[in-house]
Amino acid sequence: MEEEFHELTDRVRAELRSPQDLVAYERLLGLARKNTPAGREELARMLVAVERPLWAREIAAFILGCAGDKRAFETLVLLLNYRDPVRCATAAHALGRLGDPRTARAAAALATNPLRTAYALHPVRLLAELRAPQSVPALIATLERLLTPHNPYWRVALACVEGLGALGDRRAVPALTAAVTHPRLAAAAAASLARLGVHEDVTAADGAAATDGAAAADGPDDGENARAARPASRVPGPERGAGPGGGQGLSG
Repeated sequence: MEEEFHELTDRVRAELRSPQDLVAYERLLGLARKNTPAGREELARMLVAVERPLWAREIAAFILGCAGDKRAFETLVLLLNYRDPVRCATAAHALGRLGDPRTARAAAALATNPLRTAYALHPVRLLAELRAPQSVPALIATLERLLTPHNPYWRVALACVEGLGALGDRRAVPALTAAVTHPRLAAAAAASLARLGVHEDVTAADGAAATDGAAAADGPDDGENARAARPASRVPGPERGAGPGGGQGLSG
């Protein structure tokens, strides 16, 4: 937790806007260092208190989640569904350590929701990490939906391909075989199939060359970078705030 917590607190410190914010920030760090039952109670109250800034709830939820306190679950799921990728990553890290059986169901719902595909990268990666019963069906469904020409969410599709290879479930073979035909996914799909004992005609080297060619033709993935740089203002609900993502197509 140490490295991720330091990254979180360094990022949040840059968001502070007043002396009062700094006082509240230092108190949160103090509660994290003490790690007492009374401190965790105070952190849990912050999650439901009105008019608390988002960064304060994020820190509180991260500390509680990494400590296995299930009171952090709802806040972390909201952050996993957030439009700022940095906050999504922080929430996914804490959810992976929370040990709540609801986590996989929530991540699967976010990953498979067509309205939330622009924010599905970290739910997809979390599903692979959790290795839950929901993981393989959700990753297959998400990948199959994204195997269309010029789909802008190729990074999400790539995370599905890599996750299915890591999970090692042969139910993924048809979806991975289809992914081999997409230049941006070819190398990873061939590698994942090889991990499942299936060897395609398209080699990983051929796939990598095709991927490089597609990337050169398409240019940089400006859309995703723009989303990462967009200022965050609120946590949208699972069915709200969805918008088209940037990025380039699967097939170049």
